[in-house]
Amino acid sequence: MVVERRKFTPTPLKRRTPVPSDIEIAQEAELKPIAQIAEELGLLPEEIELYGNYKAKVKLEVLNRLKDVPNGKYIDVTAINPTPLGEGKTTTTVGLSQALGAELGKRVITCIRQPSQGPTFGIKGGAAGGGYSQVIPMEDFNLHLTGDIHAITAANNLLAAAIDVRMFHESNMSDERLFDRFCPADKNGKRHFAREMKFRLEKLGIHKDDPDDLTPEERRKMFRLDIDPDSITWRRGIDTSDRMLRGITIGEGPKEKGQTRKTGFDITVASEVMAILALTTSLADMRKRFGEIVIGVSKSGEPITADDLGVAGAMTVLMRDAIKPTLMQTLEGTPVFVHAGPFANIAHGNSSILADMIGLKLADYVVTESGFGADMGMEKFFNIKCRYSNQKPDVVVMVATVRALKMHGGGPTVVAGQQLDSAYTDENLDLLRAGLPNLLHHIKVARKFGVPVVVAVNKFFTDTDAELELVRKAAIEEGGAFDAVICNHWELGGEGAVDLANAVVKAAEQPSDFKFLYPLDMSIKDKIETIAKEVYGADGVDYLPEAEEKIQEYTRLGFDKLPICMAKTHLSLSHDPALKGVPKGFRVPIRDIRASVGAGFLYPLLGTMSTMPGLPTKPGFYEIDIDLETGEVVGLS
Repeated sequence: MVVERRKFTPTPLKRRTPVPSDIEIAQEAELKPIAQIAEELGLLPEEIELYGNYKAKVKLEVLNRLKDVPNGKYIDVTAINPTPLGEGKTTTTVGLSQALGAELGKRVITCIRQPSQGPTFGIKGGAAGGGYSQVIPMEDFNLHLTGDIHAITAANNLLAAAIDVRMFHESNMSDERLFDRFCPADKNGKRHFAREMKFRLEKLGIHKDDPDDLTPEERRKMFRLDIDPDSITWRRGIDTSDRMLRGITIGEGPKEKGQTRKTGFDITVASEVMAILALTTSLADMRKRFGEIVIGVSKSGEPITADDLGVAGAMTVLMRDAIKPTLMQTLEGTPVFVHAGPFANIAHGNSSILADMIGLKLADYVVTESGFGADMGMEKFFNIKCRYSNQKPDVVVMVATVRALKMHGGGPTVVAGQQLDSAYTDENLDLLRAGLPNLLHHIKVARKFGVPVVVAVNKFFTDTDAELELVRKAAIEEGGAFDAVICNHWELGGEGAVDLANAVVKAAEQPSDFKFLYPLDMSIKDKIETIAKEVYGADGVDYLPEAEEKIQEYTRLGFDKLPICMAKTHLSLSHDPALKGVPKGFRVPIRDIRASVGAGFLYPLLGTMSTMPGLPTKPGFYEIDIDLETGEVVGLS
């Protein structure tokens, strides 16, 4: 099948020297109407839903139309362990796409994640890229966009409310009253099962169409879940970094006495609902996954699901628009799919399978980005995302910077918001050489999966030619990278990443022998220890009692065949952010393990890793305001 497209028209950059702030560049940019972006991409007018002039949702029906079109090349952009400042991975992702599309004339789609408002208003800032390699409109991208994260928050918290209200009513009602509430008689005295009860009936193996035919024992099983409050793992969600919500007590109202329990909040992007959005392959698959979410067990030890609570259908309704990827554009007018959320340290940290699936049918090259380093988002991209998508990556792009490698070589502590030490701004080849093993380790990890690696040395203005060349040569000669290229896309846009784009095109033609790191039939401990040893370089793993109990419980419940999504710091190969370079002689402590059965993985919590970030002393929101004369956002980064 041939996909008809309008001729692609690059958007000329309005470059200035010195390079202005990201938001100034974004606000000065010329934007093409999103309908034009869609037409150039080969989407039909009826396959998009406009959200104003510069954003659109893409309907999943496009996959049916293009099902016979061969896939394009699949490129994942990852990085070494970064400094707290970040090393420009999204900027490189966008710059590479601009080079492929606007400079080399390739059909390309960028697939990236929607940023959380936690870091946007906290310490990290937005995630639209930077300099002359950005996704625009930048303000929309970094804030509400098309409301997906709000929908995820609503679906997450609807399930949380359903859990507690079910326990509340079960504690206050007899079996007969519960039966009357769940299956009330109509004006003719006829009872009917609610739509969502069919899943409970199937689970219990009850084959009756008339509620009045249920025996008293069947009624009890149907309508009394007997949830064990101590087993509940489902938490509430909010898209704000708020450390005070890490632990809360609920049920303090006057009518809820006796129902108090301790729980907490996760940041929304760490919710299983977000993971399901990222890993689903269709609306039907998403509905099925929501139904399979396990929130805890009954007092008799049986898993309790969202389908048991009758809420999975309503969650799907809340997410019916969020399942559609959002179409945007880069500064040079190449198309971008934005879908699913960030946080590869506490979630799986990749954009959606659906966005990639659509992109691979529409473009010759799909450039996607996995969160943080190769030990984090890339490992999860391969072992979790590719396992569920059945897509095989063709190239890994490994982003490295001189400053991060100097940090790994023993440089002074890097603190966001504080001036960099001169060790990072003056030439220091010895310090840089000492940090190179971190890059070499990450290349080695990527090559374990059988995919060629191209290193992108992201140039900062303080880097010297000697430093950049040292990194480039080491990546090839010592690391075994297919190629290593110095990039200047922050300053020049796509023009500054042409060499990288050419290297990626060549690498994508190389034979790929992609393979997973572990089989799913391994035990939970064996999978965890494989990741810890093969990816992090640990000597072994230590399990706290709570983790040991969870392993036994999840094995009993049959969850032991799921892949593993490790929650750990992104600042080190180890669990300890203070251990830089390539640490040796350490063991990984697992304090707890949670089950995201609907999403399809188990996630161990390493060390002190939290699923709710906190705000720094001086959060980013201090700089953000609105110009009352122009209505433009100021201070967003």
